[in-house]
Amino acid sequence: MKLFTFMAALMTLLVTSLCAAENSNRIFELRTYYANEGKLDALHARFRDHTCELFEKHGMRNVGYWVPVKNESNALIYIVSHVDRKAAQESWGAFLKDPAWVAAYKDSTKGGKLVRKIDRVFLTATDYSPRLKVAAENPNRLFELRTYTTHKGKRANINKRFRDHTCALFTKHGITNLLYCDLMEDQQSADVTLTYLIAHKDDSARAASWEAFRKDPAWEAARKASQVDGPILLKKGGVQSILLVPVDYSAMK
Repeated sequence: MKLFTFMAALMTLLVTSLCAAENSNRIFELRTYYANEGKLDALHARFRDHTCELFEKHGMRNVGYWVPVKNESNALIYIVSHVDRKAAQESWGAFLKDPAWVAAYKDSTKGGKLVRKIDRVFLTATDYSPRLKVAAENPNRLFELRTYTTHKGKRANINKRFRDHTCALFTKHGITNLLYCDLMEDQQSADVTLTYLIAHKDDSARAASWEAFRKDPAWEAARKASQVDGPILLKKGGVQSILLVPVDYSAMK
């Protein structure tokens, strides 16, 4: 009985380790679609009824789909993951040629194109990013997508600060760490950018968490210690934050 229990525990540990390794090696694609006026609902319908399923069919993993809280630009922001860049290219090629996608696209654009612009970047998880848990934990969770731009040569400094201090302090103050990424090397501004996704219970919880975090003496000490050789982030435009709410068909909530 003890041997069986030991073997079961060993297998669980092995599977968990393999899953974690697979997750850490995957790449992420962050896409922002800007819908034409009056077309955002139709875009949601196309993802809900066709696109998400076809992504999975062709090897792309759906991570999450969100809209900004203040969505003046009619945006849909989503993340999918791939085994690697080659797999991403192959998946997109197969997806675009799939007769089911061609039919769905044709049917959805009878009254005009749904999307006016698409932005995309490829990212890799940092070594301190937690294992990504894609689950519908709370449909009312508030997500926050943040992008930090550092001075030249300072990206390692911001990663060290998050690795050694910030992530733990976020958890201490009720902020959920989800995904921390560097841009892949061939992406514009890769050497000065950190992109990360966190979550809050709701907007009031977010405000309370950030206030407590900023006032924490441990944060003040870490911030000062990390900047003895000068500021890490750009003074203007160094921190960008978008508050997001998950759509009904998002895998992550």
